[in-house]
Amino acid sequence: MNSRKDVRILLVGEDGVGKTSLILSLVSEEFPDEVPAKAEEITIPADVTPERVPTQIVDFTFQEQTEEDLEEEIHKASVICIVYAVDDEPSIVKIEEFWLPRIHKSLGENSRTPIVLVGNKSDTVEDHSMERVIPLMNQYPEIETCVECSAKTLKNISELFYYAQKAVLHPTGPLYNSEEKDLTEHCKKALSRVFKICDMDNDGILNDRELNYFQKRCFNAPLQPQALKDVKSVVEKSVTDGLKDDGLTQKGFQFLHTLFIQRGRHETTWTVLRKFGYNNDLQLSKEYLFPSLKIAKGATTELSGQAMKFLNFLFTKYDKDKDGCLSTTEVQSLFSTCPYMPWGPDVTNAVCTNEQGWITYRGYIAQWALTTLLDVRRTTEYFGYLGYSFITDQEDTKTAIVVTRDRKQDILHKQSTRNVFQCNVLGPKGVGKTAFLQGLLGRNMKYVASLDKNNLPIYTMSTVQVYGHEKYLLVRTTPTQTEIPTF
Repeated sequence: MNSRKDVRILLVGEDGVGKTSLILSLVSEEFPDEVPAKAEEITIPADVTPERVPTQIVDFTFQEQTEEDLEEEIHKASVICIVYAVDDEPSIVKIEEFWLPRIHKSLGENSRTPIVLVGNKSDTVEDHSMERVIPLMNQYPEIETCVECSAKTLKNISELFYYAQKAVLHPTGPLYNSEEKDLTEHCKKALSRVFKICDMDNDGILNDRELNYFQKRCFNAPLQPQALKDVKSVVEKSVTDGLKDDGLTQKGFQFLHTLFIQRGRHETTWTVLRKFGYNNDLQLSKEYLFPSLKIAKGATTELSGQAMKFLNFLFTKYDKDKDGCLSTTEVQSLFSTCPYMPWGPDVTNAVCTNEQGWITYRGYIAQWALTTLLDVRRTTEYFGYLGYSFITDQEDTKTAIVVTRDRKQDILHKQSTRNVFQCNVLGPKGVGKTAFLQGLLGRNMKYVASLDKNNLPIYTMSTVQVYGHEKYLLVRTTPTQTEIPTF
């Protein structure tokens, strides 16, 4: 799925190279008898484009337009096609001498706007112009591809505009370094996260079942047995350690995507990356991490049943020794797909742990319930990092959250469907508030005495039984007497 709402293609180049003819030939499917100096801007509806995205095609000529017009159009363009005539050497020279520097002047040297080189009038020569423009493609990474075509014979006209659209929706630059013939570091990092999420049993390989689930979730179709066999054969022949125990390793997984890109199938890798929340800059999008939630005044946020299943899956996956606790190493492994750890060292003082300070399953769920109550955006953010949507087959992380009704309604009806409740413990310093909180977690005074007096925990989250149902209770302290509110 593409996040772009439209694509704007700008055609530039020397006068007489056939920019206008290319546009008119595309629209009318025949070479025009009369060609105006400039074609009017046209819009191709989404339902007739391969990528189902509305596309505007814009012509530019100095015969009717100014430098200011060019500047404006360059900034508005999603992709820029520099058109030259294959039988006109000066028009090829002008690509490097004028058009590329002019575009850089407007957008900067590090611009992400892709460029497509278009060699028109291929019907007039027998040889190709590729050997003259390939050095430019190697020198300028923003040049996505080069297409030779003919407005007169309609050769590659549709392909030209398809490649221009593809350069915007499935750009090569963020994925692949042409000089090094390897994936970019950002792409490797993103695919590493994808692999870890897809590795359901956390054994370091993708088995047939995991590969099939991946295929269905990303491409809405199962991987046929023969296709799976062929994929493994290619990996086995091409890369050392690409397979292990008949499963695909992370090295093999990244090799396949390198192969897709080298064969011009960028859309395959982009389909995968976008399924896992990445935008064109290979950053997880804000929409993916922070979906819009409507939380009315007086309402609170809790974990849904779907979220609880997801958290149970993660705990089981990363509890390698199956001792019912997550060690420090296991917690680090759990959050290895995240940019930083969401829990600080104080988490062990807020929820249940074992004698070694490792978080128990009950403490693990309690910590997530606590986070969801106090900072629901952090929950959706980390559920995004951890692959909630992929694992649970959900559109986004909103389904992980339940927004309760206003507390006043609970009081009015004398009943509540909430699963998480809050309680404030008030009192002056030294009366034992911290001991009370830690006691709710089953800890004694010896443990309380070991706590850092300058950084005492101000809340704990534990479970209580209410009419036979388990509920979560967040208990907070008020550190000093001066902070007790006056009513």
